[in-house]
Amino acid sequence: MKKDQLLTRRRLLIAGTGAVGAAATAGVLTAVTGDGPAGSDPVAGPQARRPLGSSAYRLQPLTGYGPPQAAPRRTLVRREPLLRVSGRGRTMVLTFDDGPDPRYTPDILDILAEYDVRAMFFVCGEKVAGSPNLLARMADEGHVVGNHTWSHPMLTRLTRRQIRSQMERTCDVIEEACGEPPEWFRAPYGAWNRAAFQLGAELGMEALGWTLDTLDWAKPGARAIVRRVERGAAPGVVVLSHDAGGDRSQSVRALRRYLPELLDSGYHVTVPRRHYA
Repeated sequence: MKKDQLLTRRRLLIAGTGAVGAAATAGVLTAVTGDGPAGSDPVAGPQARRPLGSSAYRLQPLTGYGPPQAAPRRTLVRREPLLRVSGRGRTMVLTFDDGPDPRYTPDILDILAEYDVRAMFFVCGEKVAGSPNLLARMADEGHVVGNHTWSHPMLTRLTRRQIRSQMERTCDVIEEACGEPPEWFRAPYGAWNRAAFQLGAELGMEALGWTLDTLDWAKPGARAIVRRVERGAAPGVVVLSHDAGGDRSQSVRALRRYLPELLDSGYHVTVPRRHYA
């Protein structure tokens, strides 16, 4: 085979590999709007690189997505989010993302107070600016308030400076509302990268993932949310739900049903302690 033919074949192979990689990535990013999946086709091509719009726009959480492996450094930084807590005593953790929202967060807080349960709320700074009183209530009632960035972007598409700004601005409003800075951080969509872990650690926060996604962001119905929690309940499980980012009335109704069932089954619903690397 001639030299120019070899070069042409190599270019085709490289182009084909890139196309496969892009398709695999696009297959993970399934767009979801306020009414559920936005069509059956995955997000692909230029659309996949389009900046995210309003905070009501969601992507399917990238469960299991982690940062690239790297050689150990002298400064230890957690390379993956804490996904499990101690299962001793049938312990579970409830977490709520994207809030606060004055329409749904108060109802969730009322239900938790009724059963004397503590939970974790990963809040977005832009939402906090409009409802600082809700964060003060969370802190007063013993809940943990975590950092979920300012405007809920895909961190893997941002520069280090942009990621730091997203985190720092949210840390500031949380500290102002609660009286102390957050100790926990969760990346929007569960899309982590090395910079997110490093910058979060520099700001004194530990990453927290989840092990059970209620899929409430897709509005499957309160019964479906309850079934997912009931079937996925186990010692050490971290449950992901949402109190904002769209109509979360299903999430509220589901919590009102599955929380007493978890407690009656002997589960201790609480918040985790810090785990230092």
